[in-house]
Amino acid sequence: MLNAVEFKAKIKQGIIEIPEEYQQDLREDSEVQVIVIKQTTNITKSELKNERVIDDLTENPAKVSGFLSRDEIYNRQS
Repeated sequence: MLNAVEFKAKIKQGIIEIPEEYQQDLREDSEVQVIVIKQTTNITKSELKNERVIDDLTENPAKVSGFLSRDEIYNRQS
């Protein structure tokens, strides 16, 4: 007899965590049938790579010298 449950989850390091409300019905080492339905996106590999670069730069800003500061940019002289 099959008993189906449905939930959304994120894959973290190759592991799908089962929500607590369903864990009580599963014994350790029990066999389950898993169907994964992946949400599709229209992001290309190039866009995904750019997104990672932006994330990396946000977390670790590049230090560059020789550029105008914000104050220098907006200091208008007539």
